[in-house]
Amino acid sequence: MSENNLTQTSHEDWMRKAINLATKAMLEDEVPVGAIVVYKGRIIGQGYNQCNSLNDSTAHAEMLAITAASNTIGDWRLNDCTMYVTKEPCPMCAGAIVNSRIEFLYFGCYDEDFGACGSKFEICGNVNLSTPSVVRGNLLSGESLALIKEYFFKKRQKKKDF
Repeated sequence: MSENNLTQTSHEDWMRKAINLATKAMLEDEVPVGAIVVYKGRIIGQGYNQCNSLNDSTAHAEMLAITAASNTIGDWRLNDCTMYVTKEPCPMCAGAIVNSRIEFLYFGCYDEDFGACGSKFEICGNVNLSTPSVVRGNLLSGESLALIKEYFFKKRQKKKDF
């Protein structure tokens, strides 16, 4: 899939779908991160953080979206796919993105503490890897960051109430 097949408007539309998943995560008291995998103009996988509800440290939005996409197409290789995720992936998720051969990665806000696509580390776009992803950050970053700030603000308020 050529990056040019997806216009800037549709990039924002796809990211809004990921933001909707992040909102669902927040409503379920999970860190609000959502991810979708797109192939040939349709969503083949999606996920939102479910670490708490599944008692699984690997149940990040990206990991769940990759698993769903692989199940949809019956292949672990997600060649010609694009992922949209609301927050810069962590090292685990960045490794999974590279290993699954996702071609393009768009994310919302940067994660200065754990980000592995330019902030703290550079895994996805690392040209020394045999299958680096093309990475673009800051897509609707304000909306993504607002969800994360709201989530953690509410968490801090709950701690004060005790």
